[in-house]
Amino acid sequence: MGKRTVSYKQSELLKKFAVIFITGILAAVGLNFFLIPAKVFSAGMNGVAQIIATLLHTHFSITIDTGLFILLLNIPIFILGFVKLGKESTIFSFLNVAWISVVTMFLPIVVITENPLMNAIVGGVLIGIGAGLSLKMGFTTGGMDVISLVLSKTTGKTVGNYMFMLNGIIVAVAGVVFDWESALYTIISIYCLTQVVDTIHTSHQKITAMIVTVNPETVAQAISKEMVRGMTLLPSIGGYSGVEGRMIMMVITRYELYDLEQIVYSVDENAFMNILPTQSVLGRFANEDEQRIFKSTGSFPELKKHKTKAK
Repeated sequence: MGKRTVSYKQSELLKKFAVIFITGILAAVGLNFFLIPAKVFSAGMNGVAQIIATLLHTHFSITIDTGLFILLLNIPIFILGFVKLGKESTIFSFLNVAWISVVTMFLPIVVITENPLMNAIVGGVLIGIGAGLSLKMGFTTGGMDVISLVLSKTTGKTVGNYMFMLNGIIVAVAGVVFDWESALYTIISIYCLTQVVDTIHTSHQKITAMIVTVNPETVAQAISKEMVRGMTLLPSIGGYSGVEGRMIMMVITRYELYDLEQIVYSVDENAFMNILPTQSVLGRFANEDEQRIFKSTGSFPELKKHKTKAK
């Protein structure tokens, strides 16, 4: 069991470093091949870095690489991340941003197409893929991602929505300082980025799983060992077979669906699962931080306090 745990941790660590490597390449290509040549600005601190670098070059003839500004501007954001998101997440986020900065500095600026619309879309999608993969692995690409993730964890709303709202200031600055055509293409780029992020990072999307099985206790026990989610067991009778069974109903995030499928079918390969979209959840629904606390302590923080008071 110990070897299995170590192997799993090593596998997750390798995945995180692979995502950091891919994110850096995608972000640098998106910036240097598409957004910077077209004077279309990216989201977050990448966009702010672009604006500062462009202003210094056009008004003062000072050339400082955008990648360096990306790193410098993210330093105060990492302090917020360290406090709100934890040590591990902040370290990986820092490595992510540092790698993006390095690749952006060394990758040459190349004009792939002179079509600003294509530049805006492709650049936004490439950066969005990296940002979404990073968020899925539990860290960020820095900047507005950190602020958006903190707000998302606090309110339960999508990361993409917050990214789009916070990046409105970049659009306004791009319009006032440069021209409104650049601002309009920037809106398109940021929209593409946020849509890709929300497609990949699905922890905010809730779904209801209805599992019909003749081994409800075994399936429920297997689920509770691996997932911190509540379940409701309802009686059920097969309309065709007439076989009595139990239906397990539970609400999970879309991100957890793959794990749930693997758990259920490893115990009962004949189970029937119906997955429904969930509009909203009222009542107790543990977020990622609460799940981690429960796995390490066996209890949720406020329940622990309640038990202590009762004693």
